[in-house]
Amino acid sequence: MDEQQLQSVLRALMPTPAYIFGAILFGIVGFAAYRYGKKTARARTKWLGVALMFYPYLIGSDTRLLYLAGAALCVLMVFYRD
Repeated sequence: MDEQQLQSVLRALMPTPAYIFGAILFGIVGFAAYRYGKKTARARTKWLGVALMFYPYLIGSDTRLLYLAGAALCVLMVFYRD
């Protein structure tokens, strides 16, 4: 494998800037939800916050799935309050 092929393979494995932005955004929202749930003793909000912080590690590098799952978890937090 020459250097140019190696660089193209490595470039394909790197996450896009949109993915990195989404992971950071949902991580911050998840951390805020976790802190709020812990402060107000709302278990569901706290655990949804934990899920928002850590689900990007399970998604892989699919940006659309990252935003869909993050939006779904945020909607769950809004509609299923304790």
